[in-house]
Amino acid sequence: MGDKGAGNHSDVTDFILVGFRVRPEFHSLLFLLFLLVYGMVLLGNISMMAIIVTDSQLNTPMYFFLGNLSFIDLSYSTVIAPKAMVNFLSEKKTVSFAGCAAQFFVFALFIVTEGFVLAAMAYDRFIAICNPLLYSVHMSRRLCTQLVAGSYFCGWVSSILQVSVTFSVSFCASRVIDHFYCDSYQIEKISCSNLFVNKMVSFSLAAFIILPTIVIIVISYMYIVTTVLKIPSSEGRKKAFSTCSSHLGVVSLLYGTVFFVYLIRPSNAELHKVASVFYILVTPMLNPLIYSLRNKDVKLALRKILWKRKALSS
Repeated sequence: MGDKGAGNHSDVTDFILVGFRVRPEFHSLLFLLFLLVYGMVLLGNISMMAIIVTDSQLNTPMYFFLGNLSFIDLSYSTVIAPKAMVNFLSEKKTVSFAGCAAQFFVFALFIVTEGFVLAAMAYDRFIAICNPLLYSVHMSRRLCTQLVAGSYFCGWVSSILQVSVTFSVSFCASRVIDHFYCDSYQIEKISCSNLFVNKMVSFSLAAFIILPTIVIIVISYMYIVTTVLKIPSSEGRKKAFSTCSSHLGVVSLLYGTVFFVYLIRPSNAELHKVASVFYILVTPMLNPLIYSLRNKDVKLALRKILWKRKALSS
């Protein structure tokens, strides 16, 4: 299968991001909605990072991973939300070829990294519950740093591969991307090239990078559930499960929406965009709330900070 039409990617200098296909008067409403949610993403994740950094009692592997998770959520939301908000109020909804590639690169980097960090957090919970006496030995600061560094490295490799194949294709006459950000699936839809290599790279990344994170999470929780069910007291079981519930909620939110968007691929383009909003903005907004509302240590650290501010102001 050859090129479907004339034109090469080198001739394309920019793309048009359609955004949501709604009446013009709703663009201001979308801008305000994105602004509100993105503002909560900033507030929640920056607050979470600040609490973890300033409170010495949160200097543990779990909170080290959680701090990185907040940074990742903040990063991939920031690379998409501000540009989308600008386009909601702009007549010229364009993004340069380089800007589109950069946006996709950073987004892919952080979304894949998040998957690995969540897998590392699942392993951390597995060690804490199944081998509590050896927890400090197994989950050393060095190992935690290596796990996070490895997560970023896998995200970087995945992002390099995805950007290389996505933006090396030839494009048809259309420059219109039917989305509010540079989504690889929508970019491939306006390509004139044979996408066999793209599909093989996507399959390989799913098999060798994405699938292992899911396997680690599933196996970790299988051992956790088995261990918790052996605890004789109901209070002990409840306490053990409570240490995992926040992480399980975050995993369910992220993987649920990503699977819906990229595996099920809703036929309705607008539904695809709405689902994308969930993992780009809603999940990063909810993650700090999930961890803070269900975590006594975080709530205690937040109270201490508020008391200090109140004492200084009085």
